[in-house]
Order: sequence, then structure tokens, then C-alpha cells
Amino acid sequence: MAQSLLIELGTEELPPKALDELGDAFARGIIDGLAKRGVVIDAAGAKAYRSPRRLAVWIPGVESAQPDQQQERRGPALNAALDATGEPTKALLGFAQSCGVDVSQLEKLETDKGAWFVHRALKPGQPTSALIPDILAETLKALPIPRPMRWGNHEYAFVRPTHWLVVLHGDQVIDADVLGVTSGRMSRGHRFHRPQPVHVVDADSWVDALRMAKVIADPAERRARVRSEVGSATQQTGGVPRLSEQLLDEIANLTEWPVALACTFDPEFLGVPHEALVMTMETNQKFVPVFGDDGRLTEHFIGVANIESKDPSEIRKGYERVIRPRFADAKFFYDEDLKTPLAGYHDALKNVTYQQALGSVWDKSVRVAELARVIANRVGVDAALATRAASLAKCDLVTRMVGEFPELQGVMGRYYATASGEHADVAQAVDEFYAPRFAGDAIAHGKVGQVLAVAERLDTLAGIFAVGMKPSGNKDPFALRRSGLGFARTLIEGGLSLDLDAHLFEALALLPDSALEAGMPKAKEGNGVSFDAGSRRAQLAVELRDFILDRLRSYYADQGIQGEAFEAVRTLAPADLTDFDRRLRAVVEFATLPDAQSLAAANKRIGNILKQSGNVATTTIDDALLEAGAEKELAQALQAAQSDGAPMIAARDYVGLLKRLARLREPVDAYFESVMVMADDPDLRTNRLALLGTLRSLFLRVADISLLPAP
Repeated sequence: MAQSLLIELGTEELPPKALDELGDAFARGIIDGLAKRGVVIDAAGAKAYRSPRRLAVWIPGVESAQPDQQQERRGPALNAALDATGEPTKALLGFAQSCGVDVSQLEKLETDKGAWFVHRALKPGQPTSALIPDILAETLKALPIPRPMRWGNHEYAFVRPTHWLVVLHGDQVIDADVLGVTSGRMSRGHRFHRPQPVHVVDADSWVDALRMAKVIADPAERRARVRSEVGSATQQTGGVPRLSEQLLDEIANLTEWPVALACTFDPEFLGVPHEALVMTMETNQKFVPVFGDDGRLTEHFIGVANIESKDPSEIRKGYERVIRPRFADAKFFYDEDLKTPLAGYHDALKNVTYQQALGSVWDKSVRVAELARVIANRVGVDAALATRAASLAKCDLVTRMVGEFPELQGVMGRYYATASGEHADVAQAVDEFYAPRFAGDAIAHGKVGQVLAVAERLDTLAGIFAVGMKPSGNKDPFALRRSGLGFARTLIEGGLSLDLDAHLFEALALLPDSALEAGMPKAKEGNGVSFDAGSRRAQLAVELRDFILDRLRSYYADQGIQGEAFEAVRTLAPADLTDFDRRLRAVVEFATLPDAQSLAAANKRIGNILKQSGNVATTTIDDALLEAGAEKELAQALQAAQSDGAPMIAARDYVGLLKRLARLREPVDAYFESVMVMADDPDLRTNRLALLGTLRSLFLRVADISLLPAP
């Protein structure tokens, strides 16, 4: 009979950041374990539950036993099972004995590969209650627990000590014993509101039984309650709460019966940059900051308690008391930092090691400043501002505030630069050059910030590649993949037109030869390895270019752009990534035209013909050798396309150029239908190859469209 199954494992308070993953993995393990054993369940209706003190899963429609299982065991082949007289051999007799049957009860299995004796039997399915202990043990063993803990003098380990286990199939307890606890029907309610055991009648009443005991087991319901409670409490302040999804999840995973309280702090702390105050509230205390309608932080915040207190004012006082010393520390750090201009911290960077072979952070800032100067001059940005921003960009790393809150690097640099009287563009760049900070984040908004972002990432990529620490597999300690993508995105989305190869060489040229040598394989006697700085830089430039373009492949794939279109542009190796982007988007648009596939196939055919001819064809077409009909028509159409396309090429209007070239489809198709390119007459053959070469070179002014999918 199909009934609901409930499994609940009670523990000490579980890590809030890991709770969702643990809960989902626990439910998935139980469901998969039942399915693997053939137990019929309603998997679609199953639900994972979790709270700070429990992991649980409820599965409806679970049958009481496995279905009977048909078993088939293959024995010896027919020619080995019977002797010449047709009598059973020892092999067949032994097989029958191992199956516990007489030879006459065996069956024959015939296939195209031969015939065998087999034994078929129907094995009765096991009761679900007998399967649960093993399924539960397998599930717990497979949970994603990086550092399990031990308690008492037990040999077993788990994420936190366990205290109770409920396993109910319908209203029947299933016996199980894991991690030192034995199953029953007694759960636990809220630690303070209902510390006594909670009697659970059956699997379907568990959620309501816990709710009566002040525990909301459903994580979605708990999140909704947190959001509602925070909203209600904020109404008392007249402000707007900033409750991120991440903070919402953490609060919900810290509470079983969330109750929000409006609190306040001393307004004098509002003189501290609000990012520091917000980080303290959200990260350290899990409080919800409250902003005014003008977007400014107010002196109000929301604390979410895990108890419905008879005297909420005492909890409020506690929250307000605990936040004050943290804010006082932040204010002290900020005030002390302001006593020194931001530039005054620059020399202290000499004492901060960036990487052993690449020197200090001061050395890095000098290289970045020079790159920023060069890049700014080439893209029309004020080089003095870019250089100044580069020299200040890392100074906040040695301030007290960033030492306490590393996540605020850049943000505090902006405040300190502004307070020091630096140009507004410089102050903005010191903060936003870190962008994009994460996947999906926007690039730097200001041009000075964009230049600095590019220069910073150029030096990082060149330096870490040079010392031989480029990413491998899932190891990327310097986040070079993110740096490479951020570098490319800033150039493309910021519209910064730069020669990629030239600037890679520029960055590599600023590195000391010792750093380049540090990344070389160690020379051993007789292995032929020697160091040459020039060739090493050339090799690294190629590796860096390929690395950056590989990042672009995934960048465009996320936008739904096919790999064939990407390769069609990459094969031309455009030096300017903004030009690369413009070409690629033109190819994507071209691919939607009705003539695209036919022209792609024709280009592939032309490429093969030219390759077979040795690619020695001249591009000079002799009109006197053109034959009337399709050949002359193609030549005329090609000449018109060249004339129309010249200004488009000059303007880098690749969309317009490909649309113009798409009109060549008919004359190209007609040409291949009626003209023999590889004619016996060598002059005629050369002229026809020149015609095709001219056609292909015109398409190659944008991309190699022969790489697009053919019809």
C-alpha cells in the first residue's frame, strides 16, 4: 500500500551557508536510493525540508515493498554444456547446482552470437522498511561535508552532533539506527518555545506538528515569513529595507521561528562610509540595513530573532548594544586613516609582497601606472589622470579600514581619494577599476576607470603567466580566468580600440627578465633548455592572446552565439577586440540571411579549390580571358561589390558589407554550375582562380564564413 514517507534527522545547529545544499542533497539521496531499488514513489511530489536543527524529506506515494524482480543468470555455452551424446557436462551440472535447481529447470538463450543455458527466477521484492536503513546510511555518507566533526568517543562523524531520528511510513515507525540515534516518532520543537519532544502521529502530520511547536520546517515558508516580518518592522522606521537574497537565505537558515525587530544606532556613526556600516550589519550580525527614500543609509536597522519574546525591548537593546562597538571600531579606523592623504600610503606598498618573482605591490603599481599612461594616450583619455589613478589604486590596501574589511578595497580608496582632494575621475577610477568584480557585474563606468581596469589586468595576466602560474584544471589561485574575461569585456563594452598584441608585448616588456626566467622549466645538464628573454616574451604573448580569446568564446556562448561564428572571426586574428566584436555580430546577423548557408558552402568550396591549387593564384583578373555568360556576370557583380564595399570597409561597417556580399549568391551559384575552374588551359585556369581568390578575399575582409554551418 502506498503511503507517505518521512525521514527527519535532528542535529545541533547546522551551518547556515551550507544548510540549503545539505538539505537538497539529503532529500535527493533518499529519493534516488528508493528509485535505484525499484520502490515506486511519487518523486514529483517529494519535498525537502530543513531548519537550523534538522534535515528532512517527505515523499508521498511510497509503496510498502519493492516489486518482484525477474533475475536471469547466464551459464555455460551450449557447446560446452553438452557432450557429444547430448548429456550434461560437469560445467552444466555445476551451474545448475549453484542455482539450486535441476538441469531440466534451466532454459536456453539463443542470440546471434551463440546459445547459452540460463536460469531465470522471480525474486520477491524486499519490504521498503528493510531498505530504508541502508538508503539512509548511503545518503548520509554522500552528503557534501568538507570537514565533518566527531563528538564524544564515537568513531562516526557528521557535520554536527545528532540528537534524534524520525522515520515514518504512514503512521508506522521504520526501525533505523544511524550516527548514534535510533528512529522513532518523537521530533523536537523550537529550542526555547517548545524544548520538549514532539509526538508525530504520521508522516503527513509532521509539518503541522512542528508548526504547533514553533518550528517552520519549510524553507520557502520561512523565507517568506522573514521577508514579511522585515517589511512590517521597517514600516515603523519610515525607511526601505535592503534585504538581499543572500542575507534572506542566511537569516532563514539561522531561525526556526523568525521575528523581526526595528532597532536604531547612534546617528553619529552615519559619518562613516555606509558601505562599512552595511557590511558590518549584513556580514557580521545578519542585520538588515534601512535606507531612506533618498537612498541614504539611516540610523535604523532590522534584527531578526529566533524567538517570540515576551519582552522584545530586551532583545532590541541587545542588538543595539552589540552593534555599537563594531561601528565604533569602524569610525576609529576611518578617522585615523583620514589623517594621512591617500598618496601618503604609497610607499608602504613596498612592504607588501605581490608575488616573489614579481616584487611588491609597489612594483606592480609602477608597472600599471606606465601601462595606464600608454593606454590612455592611445584611446584619448587624460593620461595624467590615468597615471595618478594607477599610482593610488592599491594605496587603500594598507589602511586600517581595509585591513579590517578587505572586501572594501577600492570603495575606501574612493572615499580617501575624495577626502584628499583628488580629481573626481581619479577617485571614481580607484574604486571601479575592480569591476567587473563577479560574473554578471558591469564594467567600470568612467573612461579613466576603464583604462585602469585594462592596465591592471594586463599586468596581472602577463606577470602570472610569466612566472609559470597560469591556470590549470580547476586551479586558478590568481583568478586569471576572471581577469582575462574582465579585460576583454572592458575593451569591448567600453569601446576601447587597442592593438591586443602590441599591449601584451608592452606589459611583458615591463616585467623584469628574472620573472620571465622564473617561469621557465629548470635547465638541466643536457636537456637543451636555455633562457632567451625575447623569445620567451614572444611565446608568452601568443599564450596570453589564446587565453583571452578562449575567455571570449564562453562570453559569446552565454549570449547564444554559436562557436562556428566565433571561429569564423577568430581565424582572422583581429588585433582589436572591439573590431572582433563588430565582425562577430555582423557574422551572426549575416547567418540569419536566406543566402548565408549557400555562400558559406561556396566559400568552403573556393577555399578547397585554392588550397589544392597551391594558393598561388594571382588576384589580378584579365578581363580578356573571361568567357561570356556566368563568368563575366560574376566578374561584373564582384567588381560592383568591391566598389560598393570599399567605403563600408573603411567605416568598418561589416554588417552592411556582408549584406552587400549576400547579393552575390546567384552569380556565384550560376558560376559553379556552368564554369570549369580547373580548365586545361593554364592561363584560363589561373584567371579563374584569380576570380575566386578575389571573391574569397572580399569575404575575408570580415570573417571566414566558410566555417559557418553548411546547408
